[in-house]
Amino acid sequence: MNRFIVFVFLLFIAIPIAESVRYFKIGRSRGGNLGAPAGDVPDDLPPALWFIQKLDHFTPTDKRIWKQRYFVNDQFYDYNNPGPVFLMIGGEGPADAKWMVKGAWIEYAKFFNALCIQLEHRYYGASHPTPDVSVKNLQYLSSNQALADLANFINAVNEKYKFNREVKWFAFGGSYPGSLAAWLRMKYPHLVFASISSSGPLRAVVNFMEYYEVVVDALHQKTGSDDCVNMVKQAHKEIENLILTNPAELEKEFKLCKPFTQASKDDIKNFFNSIADDFADIVQYNEDNRMSADPKYRNLTINTVCDILTEPGDKMAYKKLAAFNSIILDKTNQTCMDYDYKNMIQELRMEKWGPAQEGGRQWMYQTCTEFGFYQTSSGETEVFGNHFDVDFFIQQCQDIFGKKFNQEFVNKAADWTNNFYGGLNIPAERIVYVHGSVDPWHALGITTTKNNNAPAIFIPGTAHCANMYPSSERDSAALVEARVEIQQYISSWIDLP
Repeated sequence: MNRFIVFVFLLFIAIPIAESVRYFKIGRSRGGNLGAPAGDVPDDLPPALWFIQKLDHFTPTDKRIWKQRYFVNDQFYDYNNPGPVFLMIGGEGPADAKWMVKGAWIEYAKFFNALCIQLEHRYYGASHPTPDVSVKNLQYLSSNQALADLANFINAVNEKYKFNREVKWFAFGGSYPGSLAAWLRMKYPHLVFASISSSGPLRAVVNFMEYYEVVVDALHQKTGSDDCVNMVKQAHKEIENLILTNPAELEKEFKLCKPFTQASKDDIKNFFNSIADDFADIVQYNEDNRMSADPKYRNLTINTVCDILTEPGDKMAYKKLAAFNSIILDKTNQTCMDYDYKNMIQELRMEKWGPAQEGGRQWMYQTCTEFGFYQTSSGETEVFGNHFDVDFFIQQCQDIFGKKFNQEFVNKAADWTNNFYGGLNIPAERIVYVHGSVDPWHALGITTTKNNNAPAIFIPGTAHCANMYPSSERDSAALVEARVEIQQYISSWIDLP
């Protein structure tokens, strides 16, 4: 018998589903999707299960329902003597069954004999609340509705297993789900006893100029010199000059899908944003312990990229940056660099469910209606040039979803989010806030402890959600210590009456 018990009752339906084949790269508004955890996984991963969920939690007369995907691992659990329930919150991409057998939370679950459940976020992966993702239907996509999904789900599980109030729920989440984990504890404290919020941006900011400032700081921090930053800055100056004087040279070196002679102003902005995106991705996920489809890319880190950019010789800086760009194209199975703005917008306008709707359009909608989070080039340090300011991203909101999604709309949406959740002043306890110094998203999170019952763990030298991945012999002493500290907080809270 499979060691993962498939439970079925009233609202729960077990239906197998094929695993999602890819993670969508989120346009020009990158979130912080978790990759799959590294390490070997068993063949008998837990099957997908389905929960009958309400479409609109805030309209009592709306009886519409849909099926939400989730996974369960109960191999450590004793139903006769129930221990804690660990809930991993899904985010802006498909839920992955590999997380049910790997990761730091599974190591904690073994120690505490916890029941592990992962609930996929509405509108992502295979959890489709509506027939399509038109603007009319996306009105039901929000962090507030997602939290209500989690609350409804917790209540149903408690009822099914006759769990009493002594059975404590612990929420886990990384990046946007890290924010949800903190907000879930704040909004539903009677259901969730404690939360581990990893790399969660809690403050909504439309013009997130700090993102690239942290990227630049990370280059200094990890290499110990200005050489890499100076080379990136020099490369962008050379690119700006070549676009005017010799664009054909750039087209060849960067393997562009169309020549600059056919490029619009928006295409040029997208070109610079694409280069910065790829560079920032290396920083954001630097030296984490994610699974990689190809081992040769596992060592693509800040240091190895900076080695490419600072290698001795007379090669121009833009050619070194183009060499890094070629590695990214190869890694993502692209034959050329598509920087066409209209192509990007056309893909994000697609309303039918399909491969393009694994996250890109939905997350863009959430940034336009809740968070902003636009990683602009508007900071004081213009290492990447100042070609993609906040207006470029607001234009995307309007081009994808309609003219009403203008600057005023997005600003008010971010203000509402901060007022509703409290920004960095969350009035809740028993939340651990975990961030890494190399992760640009820490600029929007809680990194210092203001309340001993809501501690912050700031890990020097680590990247986005690094503490969530499986332990590795390559882990820094600070990362190892952070995981131990998290476990100690869980232990102390489990022991509370």
